[in-house]
Amino acid sequence: MTLSKDPLLQPYQLKHLTLKNRIMSTSHEPAYSEDGMPKDRYRLYHLEKAKGGIALTMTAGSAIVSQDSPPAFGNLYAYSDEIVPWLKKIADDCHEHGAAVMIQLTHLGRRTGWNKGDWLPVLSPSPVREAAHRAFPKEIEDWDIERIVADYASAAQRMQAAGLDGIEFEAYGHLMDGFWSSATNHRDDEYGGSLDNRMRFSDMVLDAVRKAVGPDFIVGIRMVADEQWDIGLSREEGVGIAKRLAGSGKVDFLNIIRGHIDHDAHLTNVIPIQGMAASPHLDFAGDVRAATKFPVFHAARIADVATARHAIAEGKLDMVGMTRAHIADPHIVRKIIEGRENQIRPCVGATYCLDRIYEGGGALCIHNAATGREATIPHVISRTTGAIRKAVVVGAGPAGLEAARVLAERGHTVEVLEATGEAGGQILLAARNPRRKEMIGIVDWRLSELERLGVPIHYNVFAEAADILERNPDLVVIATGGIAQNPLLDAGDGLVVSSWDIIAGAIKPEGPVLLYDDNGAHTGMTAAEMIAATGAELEIVSPERMFAPEIGGMNHVPYAKAFAEKNVRVTINTKLKSVRREGNQLVAVLGSDYSDKASVERRVAQVVVEHGTLPMAELYLELKPLSRNLGAVDYKALITQQNPIQTRNPNGKFDLFRIGDAVASRNIHAGIYDALRYGVLF
Repeated sequence: MTLSKDPLLQPYQLKHLTLKNRIMSTSHEPAYSEDGMPKDRYRLYHLEKAKGGIALTMTAGSAIVSQDSPPAFGNLYAYSDEIVPWLKKIADDCHEHGAAVMIQLTHLGRRTGWNKGDWLPVLSPSPVREAAHRAFPKEIEDWDIERIVADYASAAQRMQAAGLDGIEFEAYGHLMDGFWSSATNHRDDEYGGSLDNRMRFSDMVLDAVRKAVGPDFIVGIRMVADEQWDIGLSREEGVGIAKRLAGSGKVDFLNIIRGHIDHDAHLTNVIPIQGMAASPHLDFAGDVRAATKFPVFHAARIADVATARHAIAEGKLDMVGMTRAHIADPHIVRKIIEGRENQIRPCVGATYCLDRIYEGGGALCIHNAATGREATIPHVISRTTGAIRKAVVVGAGPAGLEAARVLAERGHTVEVLEATGEAGGQILLAARNPRRKEMIGIVDWRLSELERLGVPIHYNVFAEAADILERNPDLVVIATGGIAQNPLLDAGDGLVVSSWDIIAGAIKPEGPVLLYDDNGAHTGMTAAEMIAATGAELEIVSPERMFAPEIGGMNHVPYAKAFAEKNVRVTINTKLKSVRREGNQLVAVLGSDYSDKASVERRVAQVVVEHGTLPMAELYLELKPLSRNLGAVDYKALITQQNPIQTRNPNGKFDLFRIGDAVASRNIHAGIYDALRYGVLF
């Protein structure tokens, strides 16, 4: 397909605004704000997508129009005049690269917590609690409606003053559509009952906004057109609202959503994670476009270029949102234009990004450590202006592969030594869970890049110091990872098996099984899910006060579903003290960190444990006295992206550092970040 005929690269005329192609990033809150303002970190994040060729980046998810809409996840303060110059800088910078910039505005309604921000009461059309944020909202009053409508109008004026190209209102799970849905609107006044009444609030907002910004400023709405909920907004009603808005003359585009989000389980149906159907609502969005004959935008796990191209070519969408895909690779459009689609870093659906947001952290991609760190870490690796190094990377897990990729991009001569016959490290374990098989994309992309860069990988080399020294390197990167370790037990260490044994299939589950997990991350939960799938009776025991704390709410959903369907017992606040054998059974003795008097026993056939990993540090320790820096790293220099390696041993022949789980038990992102932040300094 020639570029001139590629549907994705065709311009789109939205009112007076020409969008240079059909790809956008829909609104989301990366939680990079500072004091409610989109300062440099926020700006650089969106600017990178503009540099990458995107047509439209939609900021905020959502910016709040009123102070009694407490910021639940780093929301921008659209109610403050202070935001205008910050947004203007984002708009100006992105416009220089030909990208349009819009913002999403909202009153969160019940989708927030009362103990955030200024501790004002949470509002809803009716006092219906939302499980996800655990707040009991007060029923909105007439004076609330009056001031919030005015707040929407003044917020829209601020966005116009900032030079943004338009705004969209959020109407799924928030206050506006809270009036539409019978699940959250039980009113019997002029705002409840008939569709006319339930639309009254949003009509008032649109009228006030149009009066404030005039007829030419672009105004859209991201709206739920079917809550897929027996007590909520039906498809018929939702499409009817879409038609009504399209014909009102008050909005310029519809951004279509399907589903409801009052609980983590429901949220993943709206925003699917790995193991769930890709682009599940694309056809529905196309149906709304056909019914309304109006500009329609949509995003819901449209992660690959082929699907995005299909959405535009088949007339399902006017603009296609590839939001998480741009967190993984903000240069998607540029790579399409340059004929480098095969070099696009894939979104693997891990949803580490959104889970971090919902858990109160900033958005980070599981395997692009530059996202959110644009001020210090580049997305495009430039060639070094210094000496060309001869580097040996030991270990072909995600950290080692990333180190090799970055060093090769810098122009160094690199080779990789891998002890096994296959690259991937612990990702190979993760991908053994059928639901998480997309994780292998983290490995496959890097292998493809290393092939392009001409980096050899030597398999089945269990490297010793002699193997390194004979290659005469001047830089050695230890990425040997870790091995499963047992928790500290009073007795019975030899009677337990590791979660790795289960996942790898080295040991088959024998029920009843007790799985003790004091790591709280994916490895233990994956083992539990795989045990449950065999039908074996299973109890998960954790010393934590909350279950699987290293896994966010969205990734928690499929585990919880599997455990519920298989009647898995979950016990928290409990630790495994010891294991002993009695006949053909094992007796697990359980205690508590909270009381020395607590002691119970479980008789089971198998005890599985998960306690993170122990670094495979033997080679590092062997090489350390031979290195120039004696393994030492200047962390202050590393943090500020200065040379972190200083000579301590003048007789040493190479610099040495280790990354990922070869340092300590962490996660995929940490290992990849290690590799990238070190690699760009050489």
